[in-house]
Amino acid sequence: MSLNETTGQVTRVEVRPSQGSAKRVTRAEELRLALADEIINGSLAPGATLDETLIAQRFNVSRTPVREALRQLAASGLVETRPHRGAVVASLSHERLDAMFEAMAELEAICAGLAAERMSASERQQLQQVHEELRKLSYLGDPQRFHDLNEIFHNAIYAGAHSDHLAEITLSTRMRVQPFRRAQFRNLGRLAHSHAEHDRVVNAIVRGDRAGAAAAMREHISLVRDEYELYSDSI
Repeated sequence: MSLNETTGQVTRVEVRPSQGSAKRVTRAEELRLALADEIINGSLAPGATLDETLIAQRFNVSRTPVREALRQLAASGLVETRPHRGAVVASLSHERLDAMFEAMAELEAICAGLAAERMSASERQQLQQVHEELRKLSYLGDPQRFHDLNEIFHNAIYAGAHSDHLAEITLSTRMRVQPFRRAQFRNLGRLAHSHAEHDRVVNAIVRGDRAGAAAAMREHISLVRDEYELYSDSI
């Protein structure tokens, strides 16, 4: 069971570690990530106009994926859409970011707790396989590859909760905080620390410890929030 980030639908597929490097993304997703990076690192400052036509020309795409990317960035709080004035880079408040991460932590904690009770033996084995692949990647210092496989890791836990509705809500929330989660992987030593945090989650799930898995996941997302703050302060 896994999740399609474009449609938000949950489908039954086997989770394999190799999917981390073979993940297919739409042009809108590529644009969203590229623009999010530029907003977060300050290349696009708050108040900067985001002209659909100019962005489409710059990335050699039609305006359709640009419009969708801007819509998704607005959901993350990175872009503000103004009637008859187009889109501009927003000034994201700490309060909004904290609220998004708070919701993310609680939703992922619920998923991890249910996964500890409901995952089949084969699903637990697949989760451990992805976790091992992340361990290897943590030594390579490649934040993007780690990020890609990290999303498969979390998808496996959402799927392991065996609640399609919960999985879809959690994925929708994750898409809003994804630019910030992705950025924090650039901190020195973060990949190894993230894997260690995952280790506590995986061990609790394998033990069938619902409370332990939920607590470990909640702490993990809280640390992700802290790491993003460190990254933001460093740029």
